[in-house]
Amino acid sequence: MSDDTKQTQEVKAKRTAKNSVFLDLFQDKKNLLKLYKTLHPEDTDATEDTLDIVTIDNVLTDNLYNDLGIMVGNNRLLLLLEAQSSWTVNILIRILLYLAQSYHAYFERTSQSLYKSKKVKMPKPELYVIYTSNKGRKPDTISLAQEFFDGADIDIEIKAKVIYESDKDNIINEYIVFCKVFNEQIKEHGMTKQAVTETIRICKDRNILKQYLSSKEVEVVTIMMSLFDDEQIMRTYTKDIEKETERKTAERMIKKGKMTLEEIADYIPALSFDELKEIEAEVMQLA
Repeated sequence: MSDDTKQTQEVKAKRTAKNSVFLDLFQDKKNLLKLYKTLHPEDTDATEDTLDIVTIDNVLTDNLYNDLGIMVGNNRLLLLLEAQSSWTVNILIRILLYLAQSYHAYFERTSQSLYKSKKVKMPKPELYVIYTSNKGRKPDTISLAQEFFDGADIDIEIKAKVIYESDKDNIINEYIVFCKVFNEQIKEHGMTKQAVTETIRICKDRNILKQYLSSKEVEVVTIMMSLFDDEQIMRTYTKDIEKETERKTAERMIKKGKMTLEEIADYIPALSFDELKEIEAEVMQLA
């Protein structure tokens, strides 16, 4: 079997693997309660029944697979967004838009009208960002006013607490470690099934999300794998665009008639001499 054939048959890991696991992990009410207890250990009355997932899919143009909304009774709304391993303060804009959508859905769900004189009741928001890479000098809190308006006193403000890896034993920290192990395996094995299976094996051995990974190993592998490699599709699309651009450049050069096909081939090496002859024939027919 050739290397190209082997590569074609190799099932690739989804670029959104960590995002999908993030959402799937906390669909389980037991894990959801662990997450909430990590953020609010003082709330001894919280149970699985008092927590509800209110994640809104497709609020923006991109699917928000890594954004989780949680209602705690009717008094508290928690929004958790995973920032992945690439730091960006643009996540504050996502939080702003996502928060607005979440409140809109809440008012509809509770049959409250914003156009009546009676003041509506709304849950208190708590905003968090989970960052799965190293903290370095990054802040513990990010602010819309600080990041986008130089700390000016603006009429709307969004602040979010940033959660990094720590030495604490909790489910959020386990998820961050899981992401780091996955990144390490991607570096070693590429975006392949081996990287996924090795991540699961290592994490189970280290007691990282062990119960979740053991009980749903097949599902987790399925979540993290894709028969269609999104990255490969994008690379192919980009190559098609580049090839079309090169063809148009060759057409203009042939129409000017200042260079031979051999000279154009040197200038545009991505096009073969036979392809240039075909383009020349098309140009001559249109002339």
